[in-house]
Amino acid sequence: MTRGIKHRQKAKSKKKGSKKEGGSSSSLAPEIPAKVWQPGVDKLEEGEELQCDPSAYNSLHAFHIGWPCLSFDILRDSLGLVRTEFPHTVYFMAGTQAEKPSWNSIGIFKVSNITGKRREPVPKLGTDDTEMDGEDSDSDDDSEEEDEGGAQGPSLQETSSSFEFLLFDLLTASNLILRKVAHQGCVNRIRSMPQNPHICAAWADTGHVQVWDLNSHLNVLAETETEGVQGVAAVFNQDPLYKFKHKDEGYAIDWSPLVPGKLASGDCNNCIYLWEPTSAGTWNVDNAPFIGHTASVEDLQWSPTESHVFASCSVDGNIAIWDTRLGKSPAASFKAHNADVNVMSWNRLASCMLASGSDDGTISIRDLRLLKEGDSVVAHFEYHKHPITSIEWSPHEASSLAVSSSDNQLTIWDLSLEKDEEEEAEFKAKTKEQVNAPEDLPPQLLFIHQGQKDLKELHWHTQIPGMIVSTAEDGFNVLMPSNIQSTLPSNGAL
Repeated sequence: MTRGIKHRQKAKSKKKGSKKEGGSSSSLAPEIPAKVWQPGVDKLEEGEELQCDPSAYNSLHAFHIGWPCLSFDILRDSLGLVRTEFPHTVYFMAGTQAEKPSWNSIGIFKVSNITGKRREPVPKLGTDDTEMDGEDSDSDDDSEEEDEGGAQGPSLQETSSSFEFLLFDLLTASNLILRKVAHQGCVNRIRSMPQNPHICAAWADTGHVQVWDLNSHLNVLAETETEGVQGVAAVFNQDPLYKFKHKDEGYAIDWSPLVPGKLASGDCNNCIYLWEPTSAGTWNVDNAPFIGHTASVEDLQWSPTESHVFASCSVDGNIAIWDTRLGKSPAASFKAHNADVNVMSWNRLASCMLASGSDDGTISIRDLRLLKEGDSVVAHFEYHKHPITSIEWSPHEASSLAVSSSDNQLTIWDLSLEKDEEEEAEFKAKTKEQVNAPEDLPPQLLFIHQGQKDLKELHWHTQIPGMIVSTAEDGFNVLMPSNIQSTLPSNGAL
């Protein structure tokens, strides 16, 4: 159970290409012999530093909106169902973790001009991806960095004990437009309704779950094209559409993907409440909670195929499956991990698959069709050594999922991958065995992203294949790994 941001400090903008005082610039080109560095296993010796390889990303950007955000959501938009061409535009909503309760807000923002490498649809391979689309130099001082990976690519900022990406700061150099709605207390979790993305539900550390209509703010963002942040964003006072008070604060919340307006919220008092929408635009919340866990309910997920079924996970180590037609007790419950179950994700493309992440760093994948047989685990990974903070299946590839952890790693997994001895031998021959992957790395581990501090949540973009956004203590990252080869339509965006 790892929740809040440890150090709530308001982010400050950095200038592109700036270096830490006393530091010197470093080449991004790795020296041979190179070594695959394992976070949490290998240690940096004095004088050593990690270097980012820009070729590992089709796109990589960083930004912040002031106070850190424990939770956010990517909003469905009308810009295209499947978008493959740069530059991209993304709409977000996020809740802050400010130092004082009255300083918090819900941020509604648009990030545009997200540039990156041109990419051919699969299976067209072999195209030269070294050129970046639409990336012009801002000054002659940046020419060296652009040669290494484009103006929007990462450069290394030297630190004494770790590393961080110093990216083209969208707050000062690209299009980020922000509007804020005042929110009393920190936002533990925020979710946008999939059918009506301007409606969101926010869990507050005050114990309130509030539903908000942010349509007017999104309309302003859609009509505003001015570059850069619009000054110091004003904070708007607005009443929520509906408010419900739990007996304790919580984190678990999820909208039904099948029934517009249907919501479930779970708290640290072991209770889950069902919200039913009314024709008057409000909600009826059943005062009799669903009770089956013996400790805090940490996450909820509605079934992607059955409108009356949802799943919950808890600090008690269990996952429960509920059917709202059968009463207030679980239809099934099973031990999922040996520690707190922090997060879970129900696969929208393969509805029998449920993924969960635990406080002990383990990840488990279950086939729900095997529950009656006892052992439903089809994959189990112990790569992470710190608590799992977020997990989510890819909306475009049924076998892929992304995970974030307190070890400051975001990992991407593909369950369809297996160890290939012939491919490994070919790689060793090509590199003359100068670069050897550790033997204990799972073959399903597809990508490792680092550079953020205290990672809290991630989401795939449902309309931009291969794009992942993550939030951490030091802000947001937008990344598109170059080896995430989603099957894309040959005619581009739909």
